[in-house]
Amino acid sequence: MKDLPALLEARRAGGLYRRRQVIDGPQGVSVRIEGREYLSFCSNDYLGLANHPDVVAAFHRGLDEYGAGSGAAHLVTGHTRAHHELEEELACFVRRPRALLFSTGYMANLGAIAALLGRGDRVFQDYTNHASLLDGARLSGARLVRYRHADAGDLERRLSTAPDSEYLVATDGVFSMDGDIAPVRELAEVAQRHAAWLMVDDAHGLGVTGPRGRGSVAAAGLDSSQVPVLVGTLGKAFGTFGAFVAGSDELIETLIQQARTWIYTTASPAAVAVATRAALRRVVEDEWRRMHLRELVARFRAGAAQLGLALCDSPTPIQPLIVGEAGTAMRLSAALHQQGILITAIRPPTVADGTARLRITFSAAHTEAQVDKLLGALEKVFATEGAEMTTP
Repeated sequence: MKDLPALLEARRAGGLYRRRQVIDGPQGVSVRIEGREYLSFCSNDYLGLANHPDVVAAFHRGLDEYGAGSGAAHLVTGHTRAHHELEEELACFVRRPRALLFSTGYMANLGAIAALLGRGDRVFQDYTNHASLLDGARLSGARLVRYRHADAGDLERRLSTAPDSEYLVATDGVFSMDGDIAPVRELAEVAQRHAAWLMVDDAHGLGVTGPRGRGSVAAAGLDSSQVPVLVGTLGKAFGTFGAFVAGSDELIETLIQQARTWIYTTASPAAVAVATRAALRRVVEDEWRRMHLRELVARFRAGAAQLGLALCDSPTPIQPLIVGEAGTAMRLSAALHQQGILITAIRPPTVADGTARLRITFSAAHTEAQVDKLLGALEKVFATEGAEMTTP
C-alpha cells in the first residue's frame, strides 16, 4: 500500500500541494475569505453572470416550479421540460441540430469520446488539451496520439502515417492555461482530408468569442459539417453549471444510447436549467459585456508591457503570467494575497515543468479602476520579490 503521508509531504516540499479557499458569499469580482474582501482575478465567470439578478431570479423560479433535485437520471424521471427547452435553445445558439446536457464538462468529454471510439481506433489530441479530453481518450481504449500545440502541420503528418482506423481529432477551442485560440479552421481542413471527426471543447470560448458569443468555432466560420462534435460548458461564461454536446441528430442519439457518463448519473436540478436559459439570453443580448471584456484585456496587456511583465500571447480573458518554478508562483500568489488580490498559482502537473504561472482572468464585471489596482499590486509585488520572469 502506498505511503500516503510521505507522498503528501513530497508534494508540500515541491510546492505542489493544493489547498481549498473557503469563500463566504456569492461569486463575483470581490469575494470574502475569512472576513476579508479580496479582488478576484482567477474566476472563469467571464461575463459576470454567476450572480446576475436575472439569473438568480430565474433560479428561484426554477426551485419554486421543480424543487431542489431532479430525482433520477435523464432516462428515468430526471429529464424535465426545463432541461428539454434548454437543450433546444443551446442547439439553436450554436447552430447545431441538437444538443444534449451533461452534468459537467468533464463528463461530457469522457462520455462523448468513449461513446464514439473503441479499441483499434485513434484519437489525435493537442499536447495541451484539457485533462478531460485526455482522460476521455484513455477511457475509450483508443490509441491516443498527441500532436504539437496548435500545430495543424504536425497533426497532418501524424494522420498521414497512421494505419487505417476510425479517427477523431480533439482540441480545446480556447486553451484554459495559455488563453490562446486553437487554429480550428486549419484543423478542420486536415481532419476532412483524412476522413476524421473533429471535436472542439469550447468551454472557454462560448459566451466570450465569436458572433453573439457563439465561440471559437463560429468565429472561424465553421459549421457542423466541419466540426461534427461541439462541447460547451455552462459554469464559465454562462455563470451556472453543467455542460452540453451539440451536433447531428445521429450524434446525440448515439450519446443517449452509449455515453455512460450521461446514462448512469442523476440529471442536474431543473432549476439550474431554468437559470441557464436566463443566462443564455444575457449572453446573446449583452454584446457590451464582450466589448468591455476586450477593453479590460487590452488595458491590462498595455499596462503589463509597461511593467515589463511577459504575458502569454492571448487575446482572451485568460492572461497567464509565466514565472517558471512552482515555488516562485506560490510565493507571488501569496504576496498578492497580502495585497488583497486573489490570483491562483498554477503548477505542474496542470502545466509543464518550468512553466508555473499566475493565471490571471478577467470578467465583464471588473472595472478599469480594478485593472489598474491589479497592475499596481503586480508592480509592487514583483519589485519586492525580485522574481525573474520566464518569457513564454
